[in-house]
Amino acid sequence: MSLESLITNDLKEAMKAKDQVALRSIRAIKAAILLFKTDGSGDVLDTDKEIKLLQKLVKQRQDSLDIYTKQGREDLAVTEREEIAVIQKYLPAQLTDDELKAAITELIAESGATSIKEMGKVIGLANQRLAGKAEGKAIAATVKELLS
Repeated sequence: MSLESLITNDLKEAMKAKDQVALRSIRAIKAAILLFKTDGSGDVLDTDKEIKLLQKLVKQRQDSLDIYTKQGREDLAVTEREEIAVIQKYLPAQLTDDELKAAITELIAESGATSIKEMGKVIGLANQRLAGKAEGKAIAATVKELLS
């Protein structure tokens, strides 16, 4: 089942349940999908692009959450936390720290990287193979740690 049809079904369920948090979050996802489809690029929304779209939505809300927290606006921060939780349900399960370290150690061995100067090569491989399973910041930090 594609993300779009899943979102449509979940939107109906959220409306029936009168779940305002889910409605707000699912409508944001639906709007992002619609914008992607009508941006004029002619790209097809495949699984990789769906994951990137959802990650972008989570990152936007995470950035807003950080700002609201710094400014002491807990009322707005709660809204962002709720939306992040709903959007993350549609993303693949995230790797644990141990799983991420194991995967990156394998990639380092595969690429033959031996120093921090080759960090970019390993991060590029990791971003391809671990797309949607780990955040870019976590990947970069782990690669840096393992190559240091």
